[in-house]
Amino acid sequence: MARELIVEADGGSRGNPGPAGYGAVVLDPASGEALAEAAEFIGTATNNVAEYKGLLAGLRAAKALDPEAAVHVRMDSKLVVEQMSGRWKIKHPDMKPLAAEAASIFPSAQVTYEWIPRSRNKHADRLANEAMDAGKRGKQWEPRDSRAALAGPVDAAPARSAAARAADAAAEAAETATGGATPPIGWGSPDLGVPATFVLLRHGETALTPQKRFSGSGGTDPELSDAGRRQAEATAAALAARGTIQAVVSSPLRRCQETAGAVAARLGLDVRVEDGLRETDFGAWEGLTFAEVRERYPDDLDAWLGSTKAAPTGGGESFATVARRVAVARDKLLSRYAGKTVLLVTHVTPIKTLVRLALGAPPESLFRMELSAASLTAVAYYADGNASLRLLNDTSHLR
Repeated sequence: MARELIVEADGGSRGNPGPAGYGAVVLDPASGEALAEAAEFIGTATNNVAEYKGLLAGLRAAKALDPEAAVHVRMDSKLVVEQMSGRWKIKHPDMKPLAAEAASIFPSAQVTYEWIPRSRNKHADRLANEAMDAGKRGKQWEPRDSRAALAGPVDAAPARSAAARAADAAAEAAETATGGATPPIGWGSPDLGVPATFVLLRHGETALTPQKRFSGSGGTDPELSDAGRRQAEATAAALAARGTIQAVVSSPLRRCQETAGAVAARLGLDVRVEDGLRETDFGAWEGLTFAEVRERYPDDLDAWLGSTKAAPTGGGESFATVARRVAVARDKLLSRYAGKTVLLVTHVTPIKTLVRLALGAPPESLFRMELSAASLTAVAYYADGNASLRLLNDTSHLR
């Protein structure tokens, strides 16, 4: 009877594309013992490429142990699992050669694939992050165990000591006791995996912010004021101290890109621009105060306050139009950053819209939320489609 081996693999990219690395571990299915580890910093790459590289490393390490083994691969990448299982077509040109290489390591009859939530893939995830951390320091990952690495083209090492494994187990138990584990949501499944978490940051102040003037995507595209730049730096320091942000995405407008740039520079990340996160186009109201709009366009203002389908004077966007745009951007980002914690630097209307949609609240709730400049809001999105509002309008980092 063929020996059985479990391969768990993961990959990550801090920027997508950005500095990337992978990790893989080969486990004994009976004891759970780690038989080999592999990790490597691979330079600039996407998440998907890094995940495939992790798979390759895990399969090669398993083959070095026993080329006749029956291998069961467990990964938290739905894309890799479904493509390697033959259920999804491989369309991207970067993925095709990697998938073909992975398929050539073992005969297909010897390998099976299973998707697991990220919370069950912590060992490989840790190795991938160790590799990326090493790459940030200009070094390659080295195994913690000092014994010789396995032969082969990957940086694989034998199992770590019993003491080291016990320390890992203790750390994991402590994390669970202090709330590190993802709690069950509502009355659903107790294991929904790690959610995608959007940390929503409203940009810092511009010259228009203290005057409470309409400032959307159809105006002058103002830059941050001195106060706004100080707010951006304070937010960057606070988020760097937390250490949870894995990617930064910004509205295309200048005030957001400046705010996002301050945070990304502190975190060592790149900024991806998403047009769907731009502010409402307020048409002829751009640059005006609420009182000035009331004086000049009273009927249009009343209609706008009474219906999310009403648009500002002069060809602006209705809130209903913005909601559709924001929902499309949300779904695109959820697909790209499944299981990740992502900073979205955007504006009042997109943030309120994401909160409203997460809560299933009525459209008029948009007028019942307060969002200060450089405030933080957070929404978690789970695999079963549910969302959870975790934070709203937090400005403690500015005090």
